[in-house]
Amino acid sequence: MRSTAKISESDNILTLRSPEVVMDLSRMGSFFPFRLSFARIMLRNLLKNKTEIKTVTWDFDDNGFGHAVYSLVMEKKPLSFIAISNSLKKSQRTDRVIASAWDTSFTLFDGIPSKADIARLKEQLPLQEAGRYNKSELVLSRANKSVRIFDLVVKSLSSGNQPSSAIIDKIGYLMRTTAVYGNGKFGISDRKNLIAHSNFNIPFQMEMLTVYLIRNFSIDLVQYIAKKKCPEKFVNLDKNIQRHLGIGNATGLGMAPFLVKHPILLNNWFQVRETALSRMLSIKEIKPAKIKKILSLIKRVESHLRSWATDDKRQAKRIEVLRQEWNQLKNDISYNFLVKKNSLSKLYSLTENKSLECQELMVSLIMEIGSEELDCLDDCMESSHIPQLDPSMTLGELGQLINKNFSWVHEIDFSIKGATARFWYVSEEKLEPRLGNRYEEDGAELERPLDVARRVSNLEKDLKKSPDDLTVAEFLMKHPGHRYVVRRIQSNEWAPYSEIHENLIDENCMPIDMLRCKLAFFGASKFDPKSDRWVRVNLFQGAPLADEISSGIEDDWWMPVLKTH
Repeated sequence: MRSTAKISESDNILTLRSPEVVMDLSRMGSFFPFRLSFARIMLRNLLKNKTEIKTVTWDFDDNGFGHAVYSLVMEKKPLSFIAISNSLKKSQRTDRVIASAWDTSFTLFDGIPSKADIARLKEQLPLQEAGRYNKSELVLSRANKSVRIFDLVVKSLSSGNQPSSAIIDKIGYLMRTTAVYGNGKFGISDRKNLIAHSNFNIPFQMEMLTVYLIRNFSIDLVQYIAKKKCPEKFVNLDKNIQRHLGIGNATGLGMAPFLVKHPILLNNWFQVRETALSRMLSIKEIKPAKIKKILSLIKRVESHLRSWATDDKRQAKRIEVLRQEWNQLKNDISYNFLVKKNSLSKLYSLTENKSLECQELMVSLIMEIGSEELDCLDDCMESSHIPQLDPSMTLGELGQLINKNFSWVHEIDFSIKGATARFWYVSEEKLEPRLGNRYEEDGAELERPLDVARRVSNLEKDLKKSPDDLTVAEFLMKHPGHRYVVRRIQSNEWAPYSEIHENLIDENCMPIDMLRCKLAFFGASKFDPKSDRWVRVNLFQGAPLADEISSGIEDDWWMPVLKTH
């Protein structure tokens, strides 16, 4: 029987999906962006404050090489966005994080940069990790042009034409970021310096703002270059096409360990997501306007799925199954279906026998109409709580916690070679996580502690040799190597979504599912795996444009579809 976690809200008790269900890695690897994804939270904050984004400096040659400075005020704090564009040889252009040169480099700057700041950053930003930075820099990033579409758009606009809708829909971005660094990395400002401002305490708001501004810059740059090529024939890029251009992102294994290294933060993200779903499923009746919205979203999803393409065989098969399932579902859903009591719960139930992708897509759709019910949950995504070891707990109590919350570990046979085939380590060259083969490569002695399941299993072996009334403190004096996993087990009792229910060192483990999970929380879509270890995605596709933010345009860009005239 599936257990449930519960959370009290006023006089109601919401029943959440259990960790056994939600923390399964296959399900996590089927997540979609949703209303409380970090990109959506950030943009709603811009819209709420009608934030004006101004171009302060635009200093480029006819080929688009130079620098720009944008300014805005967010949470009463003046910020600047600095973009540097350089000439890059074709041989230097790569999505890999180990690259040392990029088409463009960026920083989100605290305040208004001086001429000296600009001069310094023009030298340092193109170096990225190798540069030297001050606490005035809040976020660092870099991006490469998606050359095929970038040059095509320049050619089209400069000749007085709009680019092909088909290729815009297929690719969906002009540039791809290869890293977005925040929180004190490489000497930039620590995140703690910003959290006094209300929305900055929500995770990744500065990083998402930076990516959004990169998207804005990419559109400005492509139009500028096109106009310089032929000002007599030049036309501006159609607004619908501009909105459909997001920012690509290439992400590898460096992102995956975050989910294990920050268990309480992971728990809070999932608690919020599952609480949001539960709130929606508990609604008895839906207002007519929201019924119409759901019906509209179902059609939008169908169109969005048609534009989602990948060469990855595993994901391509999943998308095809999802398209078929969604086509079946739409025939079961009508106004009369949704006007009945508990229709959201029934809508969710329609996917119970469908694929995990279909189930989680429906979860995101149901949450999309919950502005009044859900948007207040965004502050709960953060955690300042640091897990503490309880030394007074007895080993009998500890064993009960393992049996209650880590029974999934008992299904893993670690005597099988394949169950320990991989190990996680950090590359000395780039200080980025990597995954090695334990039985074919050197370096296992440098293994990072992502092997939580194996550590629980090893702990149980030593627990069986010790009396139940022994305290954790006494046990750890004899077995100090278990301290890390004991603390995780104890924390999981009050943070039930803090552990991925998967053996992350198994030969069949799919790291790509960890990447997709985190990227869905960021707000990414169009997942396009390039292996089981790195993926391309699109961020801010369909989002309101920078010049529309101050007009109070609606926050309605989930599962975007290119609008054509």
